[in-house]
Amino acid sequence: MKKKIAAVSMCRNDSFFLERWISYYGKILGYKNLYIFIDGIDQKLPLRAEKINCFQISHIKLSRLKADRFRAKIISNFAKELHKRYDVVLATDIDEFLVLDPNTGLKLNEYLSKNFISSSLSALGIDVAQHPTFEKSIDKKKPFLSQRKYAFISDRYTKPIISLEPLNWGSGFHRVKGKDFTIDSNLFLFHFGLVDIKILKNKHKDRELISLGWNNHFKRRYKLYEKINNQIPIEADQLFEKAREYFKKNRKLIAWNKPSSLKMPDLIKIPKRFKGLV
Repeated sequence: MKKKIAAVSMCRNDSFFLERWISYYGKILGYKNLYIFIDGIDQKLPLRAEKINCFQISHIKLSRLKADRFRAKIISNFAKELHKRYDVVLATDIDEFLVLDPNTGLKLNEYLSKNFISSSLSALGIDVAQHPTFEKSIDKKKPFLSQRKYAFISDRYTKPIISLEPLNWGSGFHRVKGKDFTIDSNLFLFHFGLVDIKILKNKHKDRELISLGWNNHFKRRYKLYEKINNQIPIEADQLFEKAREYFKKNRKLIAWNKPSSLKMPDLIKIPKRFKGLV
């Protein structure tokens, strides 16, 4: 029997990813099972707002760190209410897409209907980036993974975004407060914040974001474009299981329930079986 699954996120000034998020999760879970908080009454509603559950809230100016905590608190509390009607709740940032390994032969909603013993599940983080030399700007009409071949395996995006019972997420959904994480062997969280250099540059021009402490974050992210230009990628399937095992055994010193940074080559070529997804 398929379980009832909901997905929830929050969005501000990011219609590019918002429309893709709605399309992707809507086709898998059903549009009526999507919940979006639109952060600010100054924001335009998405094109398919009437198909989903869309809540427009007043925007509160907060620093980057405080905003992450605020978002996690709101969505944690909301997910607890959703769990009264849903078996599984996915909580993601608007540029994050949960993908099941095509090798399983299952659909994502079928896989998540299995019986799991943990309170949450983490997917292996895949931080997709445009290759500055070999890849063009993204075509909005085509799947992301038909246009991007390279990514970094990321501890930061190996996140417990799948809740199987009511819980409290920490800042940015990077951990569950008071609980350990379980990395599933078939799930991947594709993060597309670096999918197009022009999009990142436009965000960097956003004066509101810069005033709220995002400048250093953008500078760190730009360095990954330099890294992708200078590092030789390895075949991903050689690294996936090694990375999962490393993350399980190695934790951050200041957060026992978050995986530590990977101490091995992390630039991969995305396997061809993912092409056309998202």
